[in-house]
Amino acid sequence: MSSSWTFKQNKVFEDALAKYDKDAPDFFQNVAREVGDGKSVEDVKKHLAELVKDVDEIHTNGASSNSNNNTKGVSSRGGSSDGQR
Repeated sequence: MSSSWTFKQNKVFEDALAKYDKDAPDFFQNVAREVGDGKSVEDVKKHLAELVKDVDEIHTNGASSNSNNNTKGVSSRGGSSDGQR
């Protein structure tokens, strides 16, 4: 079982989630086949569960304090607060 996911694998995974009918009996097989690189149905199920958990946490707690949402020095019009652009 392969537990680490590359950026490319994540992108293919997300695209496959949007592509296939989540109610289809072969949903996880289709997603695993799309991702390839040795990812199994169990890998896909686990990765999806982690994604759902992360999204739920974001919805519950808001953006992480580690996120890059620093707007210090930026006005509401998109320029810097010191009048320079």
